[in-house]
Amino acid sequence: MKATVDQDGCISCGVCVSVCPEVFSLNENDISEAIEGDIPSDSTEAAQEARDSCPVDVISITE
Repeated sequence: MKATVDQDGCISCGVCVSVCPEVFSLNENDISEAIEGDIPSDSTEAAQEARDSCPVDVISITE
């Protein structure tokens, strides 16, 4: 599974980073970004929770 963030829509609230710091971080512009590559298997649930918690729905998780 891979996570992506639509950076144009991100409002920099940081919820995803607080819920799943193994996958999400804020870049130098304080915009959320996901790790490159696959979500670690032990972080899948937290990544999905971060996606579901995003107030502007800019996080996608794909197989």
